[in-house]
Amino acid sequence: MADGTYPPGSRVPGIVEMGAEFNIAASTAQKALAHLRTTGVVRTELGLGTFVADK
Repeated sequence: MADGTYPPGSRVPGIVEMGAEFNIAASTAQKALAHLRTTGVVRTELGLGTFVADK
């Protein structure tokens, strides 16, 4: 996100996708997304996915 790979408004990979892409456990990906959500970096829309928050 910081390097522009996922610009504001873009959908980020889900937990399973993120685990496969970064070779991490699903629980680690879930914790990472929860932290990003808590800090306002991403927002989750029910039924649509998780997106990079607008700055």
